[in-house]
Amino acid sequence: MTDVAGGLDEPEELQPEEGSLRLVGEGDSYDVAAWEAATAAVLRKARRLGEDAPDADVWSALTRTTLDGIAVAPIGQASDLEGLTTAGRPARAGAWDVRTSLVGDDAAAVNEAALVDLDNGATSLHLDLAHGTDLAAALRGVLLDLAPVTLERPDATQSEALARLLEETPGDPHPGSNLSADPATALALGDGVDDGSTLVEGFVATVRRAQALGVLGAVVDGTALHDLGASDAQELGWTMAVGVHYLRLLTEAGLPVDEAAGLIEFRYAASDEQFPTIAKLRAARRLWARVLEASDCSDVPQRQHVVTSRAMMGKVDPWVNMLRGTVAAFAAGVGGADAITVVPFDERLGQPDALGRRIARNTSSLLIEESHVAAVTDPAGGSYAVERLTDDLAVAGWAELGRIESDGGVGQQAAAGVKERVSAVRAEREAGIADRSRPLTGISEFPNLAETLPEREPWSRAGVHYGQAYEDMRAAPAVQPVFLATMGTVAAHTARATFATNLLAAGGVAVEAAGATSDVASVTTAYAGQPVVCLAGTDAAYAEWGADLVAALRAAGAAYVVLAGKPGERTVTEVDDSCAMGVDALGFLGRIREELAK
Repeated sequence: MTDVAGGLDEPEELQPEEGSLRLVGEGDSYDVAAWEAATAAVLRKARRLGEDAPDADVWSALTRTTLDGIAVAPIGQASDLEGLTTAGRPARAGAWDVRTSLVGDDAAAVNEAALVDLDNGATSLHLDLAHGTDLAAALRGVLLDLAPVTLERPDATQSEALARLLEETPGDPHPGSNLSADPATALALGDGVDDGSTLVEGFVATVRRAQALGVLGAVVDGTALHDLGASDAQELGWTMAVGVHYLRLLTEAGLPVDEAAGLIEFRYAASDEQFPTIAKLRAARRLWARVLEASDCSDVPQRQHVVTSRAMMGKVDPWVNMLRGTVAAFAAGVGGADAITVVPFDERLGQPDALGRRIARNTSSLLIEESHVAAVTDPAGGSYAVERLTDDLAVAGWAELGRIESDGGVGQQAAAGVKERVSAVRAEREAGIADRSRPLTGISEFPNLAETLPEREPWSRAGVHYGQAYEDMRAAPAVQPVFLATMGTVAAHTARATFATNLLAAGGVAVEAAGATSDVASVTTAYAGQPVVCLAGTDAAYAEWGADLVAALRAAGAAYVVLAGKPGERTVTEVDDSCAMGVDALGFLGRIREELAK
């Protein structure tokens, strides 16, 4: 897809020499082989590379593959851009629109929060209100000529209510407001699937009304697919398909294509996968530019509203969500988003409180005012890794668009195919979460069983949450602890004891440890009859007295014996289960909880 749009020519004096990884100047130039040798030494020390493996194997050892099958190398090189036409550069100049999220069904509470946000750094509002909520009351006192308002998956009544408020605004309403019509997404990805024909007339009428008001009329909501578990390329392909669908509807209704394109805003999710998020936003602009070029339309930049991923947010240890949101907002800003909504860290617990909303809006304020992320229009421009990833994502997104179009465009058949492909990606992601190759901090890794969660007013929304399986276990802790049969001194057993303790805690299982021990008797003395026992020690200790300890624990009442490590002739063989790096953690935890419940 090197013909999608645009191009980038790097000045000859800035191009590195062949085989060089020059970073700054003549005195900072390194041979690729030297980098491979230094990196290989580190990986061998960490046992991630064999002693006899060639240094060049560091590339495969450090390259990861995204859920779209795209390889992400550990470092970019000039050769990554050979034969590549780069495009999708941000058009935003200066700070992005700080668009805060307001949720709930209490119009008075939403109004209070809206006014506080606008007085303290927010520049626009994104409303996610229960159907039937009084929108006029929620926006009382909001100056709609200064502060744009957008809606989260509204029904016709909410769009109509916003239109009336904009019509009543003294002067002209802010052009960034959006009546947010998006029937194709609601129909195709909701409970019902349709070709949208019954809503075409209403959609066109809403967009025409927005045009008369001088505001936006439609949104293409990629976050709806992301919230189902979609990959980045699937989100890109779907938004392009819906965007094309809306262009067809509007041009068939008599709007010129450039006017139709100017009335549409795209909404994307930003995750804590920093570089893929940056590349996704760049690829989205590139793909939409190609769509408009094919439609004989140009010079209508894609408007992007980016929302930090709700799917990545954790309910347990919610403070980690601040870090996730910051990384996602940074990536969105670097990627050129026009408006960014940071989801409050406590939204998974219910309606965000004043602290959650304050942290959310201040995330953007700090990135803009203190980190100066918005001072440069395209901070990632020229990065070999980002440019390569942008191109690969654009190609994958264009291919997904092709699949949707071959299924007839946005409609029942295409939506079924999209959901099937998303389900496959979701299953792949869940497998990685289960074996913790895709770790979730505070959820599958480093859990805190002793935490007390903040209390919030009830509020929930549908969608996938990556750590849900672990959170469900944490919500119903195991009825009794596992006995951790630590073998040897603290220094000897601490590595495996810590591993086992954290793994069990991820599933809501506490442990009671024997502490420092020296033999079978010292362990069994600390044993209090727990049905599940987990041995934690070195391989040498396992080989020396592990079998005797297992026999003694079984004689004392242990019904299920687990080994922290891998069973074998050099460790212990007579155990019921084991846990080590790469174990299916969810499956393991399920078995342990079953044994504890007997």
